[in-house]
Amino acid sequence: MRAAFKKVWNRGDGFIWLAGAGLSLSLIMTAALLLAIFFNAAQFFWPGETVKLFVEDGRAILGEITGREDIPNPDNPEAPLKYRVQVKQGNRDIHGTDFLWVEESSIKATQLPQDAVVVERREWGNFYGFIKEVRDQGNVLAQGAEKGMKILEELIPVSNDNINAIQKIARKNIGAVNFYMEKNRLELKKLKLEGIDNGKAVEKLRMENDELQNEYKTFEAQLAELRKSQTAEAVFTTINGVEKVIPLSQIIRIYSPNNFGWFDKINFFLVKGWEFISDEPREANTEGGVFPAIFGTVLMVMIMSLMATPLGVLAAFYLREYARQGAMVSAVRIAVNNLAGVPSIVFGVFGVGFFIYFIGGSIDSFFFSEALPTPTYGTGGILWASLTMALLTVPVVIVSTEEGLASVSGGIREASFAVGATKFETTWRVVLPAVMPSILTGLILAMARAAGEVAPLMITGVVKLAPTLPIDGIWPFLHLERKFMHLGFHIYDVGFQSPNVDAARPMVFTTTLLLIGIVLLLNFTAVILRNRLRKKLAVSGV
Repeated sequence: MRAAFKKVWNRGDGFIWLAGAGLSLSLIMTAALLLAIFFNAAQFFWPGETVKLFVEDGRAILGEITGREDIPNPDNPEAPLKYRVQVKQGNRDIHGTDFLWVEESSIKATQLPQDAVVVERREWGNFYGFIKEVRDQGNVLAQGAEKGMKILEELIPVSNDNINAIQKIARKNIGAVNFYMEKNRLELKKLKLEGIDNGKAVEKLRMENDELQNEYKTFEAQLAELRKSQTAEAVFTTINGVEKVIPLSQIIRIYSPNNFGWFDKINFFLVKGWEFISDEPREANTEGGVFPAIFGTVLMVMIMSLMATPLGVLAAFYLREYARQGAMVSAVRIAVNNLAGVPSIVFGVFGVGFFIYFIGGSIDSFFFSEALPTPTYGTGGILWASLTMALLTVPVVIVSTEEGLASVSGGIREASFAVGATKFETTWRVVLPAVMPSILTGLILAMARAAGEVAPLMITGVVKLAPTLPIDGIWPFLHLERKFMHLGFHIYDVGFQSPNVDAARPMVFTTTLLLIGIVLLLNFTAVILRNRLRKKLAVSGV
């Protein structure tokens, strides 16, 4: 028996089974985590039934049941378990809170009223109640649930189109006018600092300002006209008979989930999912979409990749191909490996001190002195955040590239030299193509880490809500000095900084699922490129 055990031990079967068990456990835990995130995220978009609860104390409650848990009883652990349900009652401007807990044993009856509606508002969250009437400038257009719902379904899309037009004029047109007016103001200030108060340049800028002022007044008149047309409003009643007047300009949609069939529910799910991806956030990031955060995350990762990959590849080629191997090169390799273990917040502090204060402050002093003391590049922005993340991830690219270079056979280099190729030609035409899969492997790891890091970004340019995207239609189109939103910081902000925890929880799951999806998409793209290169190199015999 002992000899058989020793034979099995020496053969290493136990270690193989142990490694397989560890891998299986890791895959099961990862799959369980992803399924839990997906399940909780999907519930955020799926329309829940609007229930009417009659409680023992005489209250009537209208809303969605969003959770159920047991009530702890530390005084009597042997007592039968009691449960309570969480009800999203909405109507925050009336009740003061969106959610309440109701003990199951106190619920006398439950109904699904067919005339109950859910009103999704731009402010104050959802409203749960019943339609009383729809009116416009005092004229009653419809009364009751059926007629009121029919006319609201016609008027709300028109109102939303007007709101979109108002936002477009306010942000795009008036925003562009304000941008150019501020630019002209700084140009005039710059000329004044140079001692130029009169002349053609000054007159030209003043004439442009006059034209911009006229454009501003035109856009203001258009805004006033559009706002004046938003006069329709709807009157609702709560379950307790309290009337609430809601202007149509505050309503995003109105729906009756208790009347939904499966097709309606699936359509609602898809529409809400698309709005989450394409819209801007509302209500302190607890509602609406996350498009600015998606855009900022992807742009930051792309800029970081453009910075980190060339730097890491050049450093690896120098260390492996050109530098004389010795104590100094070994020390550099040790330093690079140690950099990979430095806490990310340390890189953030370095980014603030070196990139923002030193480089950004110097740029402001030389090129944007007229704007001081307001900083242009001497404050956090997507450029400095991307450079900080590039420094954070460049050790990964260096190590991966060096491992790839070490795997390239020396005979390939010697064959290249034998046919008369120079050192540079061998490196550029033979070694670099052969090591490209390893470079892409390092890039995959770098992108995955950069997309999930939050600590360095919090002090180098990321914000809770960015008023404008880093890319727009104003020259030079790409504004690297602007602050940006990031999905990782969005998760932190919504999950730990939101005053309405229960309302923010579904947004945490959906944003987490989206961030995982973006990381997988970026990695999948890089993996496809890497596999194609490997096949190409295998065919060419490199």
